[in-house]
This record gives sequence, C-alpha cells and structure tokens, in this order.
Amino acid sequence: RSFSLLRESGIFLTLAKILKGNPRCAVKAAQVLSEIAKNEEMKKPCIEADLVLTLIPLLESTDQEMLLHAGRAIGRICYDNHTAKEALSKTKVAEQLVKQLRRAENHERLEIVFEVLQALAENDALKAQLVEAGVQEVLSEILLRLQASSQAEDTCIVKAASDLIVSLLLGGMWHHLPECWYLHHIQTHAATETGATAIANFTKNDGNCVRMVQLGVIHQLLDLLEKHVESGDISVQHAALSALRNLAIPVVNKIQVLEEGVAERIQALLRSEMPPVQFKLLGTLRKLADGQADAAEILGQDPVLLNRLVQWCNANDHTGVRGEANRLLASILHHNRSQEVVKAIQEAQGVKHLVSMTTSKHAAMQNEALNALAIASAIDLGIFLLKESQLVQSLHKLLQDDNTSPEVIYNSMGLLCSLLNSVKDIKEVHSLLITKKPSKLNEKKALFQ
Repeated sequence: RSFSLLRESGIFLTLAKILKGNPRCAVKAAQVLSEIAKNEEMKKPCIEADLVLTLIPLLESTDQEMLLHAGRAIGRICYDNHTAKEALSKTKVAEQLVKQLRRAENHERLEIVFEVLQALAENDALKAQLVEAGVQEVLSEILLRLQASSQAEDTCIVKAASDLIVSLLLGGMWHHLPECWYLHHIQTHAATETGATAIANFTKNDGNCVRMVQLGVIHQLLDLLEKHVESGDISVQHAALSALRNLAIPVVNKIQVLEEGVAERIQALLRSEMPPVQFKLLGTLRKLADGQADAAEILGQDPVLLNRLVQWCNANDHTGVRGEANRLLASILHHNRSQEVVKAIQEAQGVKHLVSMTTSKHAAMQNEALNALAIASAIDLGIFLLKESQLVQSLHKLLQDDNTSPEVIYNSMGLLCSLLNSVKDIKEVHSLLITKKPSKLNEKKALFQ
C-alpha cells in the first residue's frame, strides 16, 4: 500500500526535475532514487519517468558521491529486471552509455559505467543497440590503452572490458561485429573460463569451428584445461571441454587436430577424477574418432586409454560416464576395423562391455554395440564371442522382446550372420534358433522381407 501511494504521489517526476535543474539537491535526489530502486515494484515507474536517461549524464560528474548514487540507481533499476530492460530498449540509453564510456577518464567512472553496461548486456535488444552505438570500438581502445599495465585498478578495468566483450559474443552479436574484431577477441580470451564459454557458443556452426582451429584456439583451450585439471575448477574444465567438443566435429578439423597431436593432449587429461569432466572428455574423443580411421587407431592402440575406458564402463555411480565410455569403445572399433585394434580392446577386457551394451535401454547404443561386435566377429573374435561372452544370450533376449526396435532386430540378425560366417562350429548358434519360438522368429523375419 505504501509503495502504491508513493507511485501516485508524483515523486518520480519531482526527482527527475531536481536531478535536471537543482544541482545542490541532485546528489540527495540520486541517493533517494537509489534506495527506492531496491524495490521491484518501483523499477517500472522509474523507467516510465525517464529517470535512467536523466541519471546517465550525471555519470560525468566530478562529485564522487554523485557518481556513486547515480551509478547505483541505474544499476538497481536495470539489474535482474527483464521488463525494465525491455522498456529501456525503447529509449536511447545504450547510445548514451557508450558516449559515457568513451568520455570516462578515471577508474571510478569507468567501473560504474561498466557495471551498468554489463547489466544491460543481458538483454539481446540492448546488446544489439550497444553494438550499433560502437561499444566494441570503445572497448578495443580501452584494452589497447590498459592491457599492458600491471596496476591493480587497470587490471580491474581490463577484466570488466573483457567480460563485456564475452557477453557480446555469447549473445551471438558476432554476426554484427567485424570478423577481425571478434576473431581477435575470441583468441585473446580463449584461455579464460568466460572465453571458453564464448567459444563453445561461437562454434555451433562448422565455419566458425574451422576458423577457430586455424587460429590455434584449440591449443589455448587445452592449456586452460591442463592448468585447471588438478585444481578441481569444474566450471573452467566444463566450458573448455564443451568448446573442444564442438571444434572436433568438422571433418577438416579432425585431420588438423590429429596432425597437431591434440588427441594425445586430450588423453593426458584422463587423470581427472571428476565425472562431468570425464563425460565431456569422452564425448570429445568420440567426435574425433567419428569417421576417422587414423584417430580411431591412435585411441584403439593406447593401453592406458583402453584400461581407463574399461574402468569407466563400470562406473555405476555415473551413468553418463559409463554410457560415453561404452560408446567410445564401439566407435573406435567401428571407425578403424583393424585386427590390432580388435585385439587391443579384447586384451583390455572391453568386449564384455560391448556385449552388455547390446541390452542398453537406448536403441542408438544397442545399434552401435551390435555394429561394433559384428566388425569384431568378422575380423578376429567370432569364436570368443560365442563361447566366452554372454552375447548369444543377449541376442536371444533382443530377438524375443516384442519391444525391440526394427533397426536393432536388423543389426542383431546381421551380427548373427557375421558369427555364422566366422566360425565352423555353429552348434551354439543353432541352439539359439532352436530355442526361439518359430512364430516370433518368423514375425521378425517378416519385417525385412
């Protein structure tokens, strides 16, 4: 009720008049406004009265108290307030703030303007307006002027400018920025958490991924990972691994990444004991192996990697890690198909996990496992798969289950054919067909006729 009375009293228009035309009382008016703006209900009427635009010129004041209260008022009106930001996007606030940033000379003023800009940059419309007003040029000038400084206050400003750059890139504003500008700044900030997050966002299309690898960003990300792998900073590792995974998708990148020894560097990070990092790491390696026989061979003949994968295949406390470890094993077999890799996976005791994977709840994983085992049986493991594993029982279960998808049935049949072709003694396979109910088996066959 008290806030409603305050809104109806006309105080906001009164405060606007004082801020514009009464210098002696303007500091107190800004202080009052900064206190009022703490309340959510008061933010909208502040904007409706154009108080933000009235406050912005006061950021040029040489009075430190005025700077403090005006900056706080603007920040509080804008902070975590979507409806306030939408309203501000219909004003010239972005243009005015960029002007203030360009004119700001001392650290206090720069800090306050950056604080407000960061709050505004959470809104896409305002972000676009900041770019249109040339904020990127001002940020470049500030970084050029201060980044070589070792002064603590200069370092704070450089960080604020860098964070704002990353915010622009995270919002997809790179479409509206000069290519040389955003590529330079992505490369500059690659070895930071916010930079890695920006790259993960930026590399969602293949063209950007290719350019990032050409710039050598992938090695900066790996430097960042190696620096933090022992520190336990999961957020940094997660951001860098998300970016790495995206960079490993385009075919042309896979080739360059392999030539530069990136696969080996990623494997060195296997010492991490953190499930979220393990999950991302395995996904990145799987992307590298996808369609690349050379990559699959490197991974499939590394005993340290294979032993670690087998450990992760038993990770009952983290189903995501267990699933990715199994999928990577299947992918290595699928994309290399050499006798040496099959033998290495068998020696690491990875085959039994591929057999278990055939009974996964996910059809995609079932198919990956069945295809990998068909390759293994055709190359070297037919007898082993029949006599030393539970594969026959697993196939029996899949073919008997009415809920098994047609694709899984097809691949199961393909694996059976591969087994039949790979061994002379087929009694055990015959036993599978004999125990199968004829009507069910005929139903399955009918799907593919």
